[in-house]
Amino acid sequence: MSFRSSGPLSGETVVPGDKSISHRALMLAAMADGQSRIQGLSPGGDVRSTACALRAMGARIEAEGPDTWHVDGVGTGGLNTPHAPLDMGNSGTSARLLMGLIASHPVTATLTGDSSLSRRPMERVAGPLRTIGATIAASPQGTLPLTIEGAAAAVPRHHRLTVASAQVKSALLLAALNTPGVTRITEPVATRDHSERMLRHFGARIEVAEEPGGGRTIALAGKAALTPQDIAIPGDPSSAAFLAVAALVVPGSSIVIRNVGTNPLRMGLFDALRAMGGDIVFDNERMVDGEPVADMRVRHSALRATDIAPQAVPSMIDEFPIFFIAAAFADGTSRTSGLRELRVKESDRIAAMAEGLRAIGARVEENQDGLAIMGSGGAPLPGGATIASCMDHRIAMSFAIAGLHCSQAVTIDSMAPVDTSFPGFVTTLQELHSA
Repeated sequence: MSFRSSGPLSGETVVPGDKSISHRALMLAAMADGQSRIQGLSPGGDVRSTACALRAMGARIEAEGPDTWHVDGVGTGGLNTPHAPLDMGNSGTSARLLMGLIASHPVTATLTGDSSLSRRPMERVAGPLRTIGATIAASPQGTLPLTIEGAAAAVPRHHRLTVASAQVKSALLLAALNTPGVTRITEPVATRDHSERMLRHFGARIEVAEEPGGGRTIALAGKAALTPQDIAIPGDPSSAAFLAVAALVVPGSSIVIRNVGTNPLRMGLFDALRAMGGDIVFDNERMVDGEPVADMRVRHSALRATDIAPQAVPSMIDEFPIFFIAAAFADGTSRTSGLRELRVKESDRIAAMAEGLRAIGARVEENQDGLAIMGSGGAPLPGGATIASCMDHRIAMSFAIAGLHCSQAVTIDSMAPVDTSFPGFVTTLQELHSA
């Protein structure tokens, strides 16, 4: 599919429900004793993988409408052994969080995934889960397929994480639900806290204490009895990021994105864009089921280059591909570091973005843990290239946005991966152009 300059974007829109929150809502609703109702659930393939796996282990999950679901939970400790391997598709979040959920239940499950997911590391989660009593056998490379035998009587521990990872933290919190006693997790840098917020919303006994240097210690009392909830999930800020950058770089654009989640630990990209001179305003700020939400107004802006410090990385880890696009149209050279994690995402995002940016005419320097991007000063890039998506939804969407401000069309080899997080992405862009 090709993307080309088509004039300014305008009007109002919404984005799919937050993918991170959707995974956690389904899992905690499955652990509650009774029926929960979830509105705004992400329709993407990643969340469908989580729903299918939970059904296979006993939860009843049914659609009421296009984005509203009922979940009849099995209660903490109530998971059943699935009759077949659980297919995680392309979802690393599904795989890693479900490993945690299963680890403290006396069930055995095999997790599989597509070719992309099967290259991603799982040992960072498997290692800590073994210390509570789970038996985990992965491939020789520490990847899927993976078989996990949960502990009949898991052991509470104080986990001290050496690398900031919301997925590892969340997997350990989910394992703690069915572990007697108090589990503690200390993370070196505060990472997205959707799990902590939602556990509290479902009635778990959880405490969070700040640590010197910016870290946190989370304490969760196990054998938790979760109460069913009605949950409204806000729009995904990671999805909104693509539309926001489109509006910032395409001259004459002005858009409003309604009902976007504004969790402060997810705002790193928007903080960076505003520091670059981006006209981004949050209106109608409010709290919805424990999460901050707002309407986002974005107008075309002359962006200035910026440097991203390593300590800011956790708050924008998923948004670096689209940040690189914004940097390519800024005035000056933007530099990033501390991004080694991007090399083991759905693709090697550092290498893929560097190659694609060069192909459309941007000047880029690549190093082991980041990129330096020399921006165009707001001028269109040449474009005219075909970009390999590497079956990575964020690579595909990022270069689709870049094509909107290039002299020649930018072609993406496949937009199919976008279904994992933002079904309707292309239609949304078309509607904003036609408005």
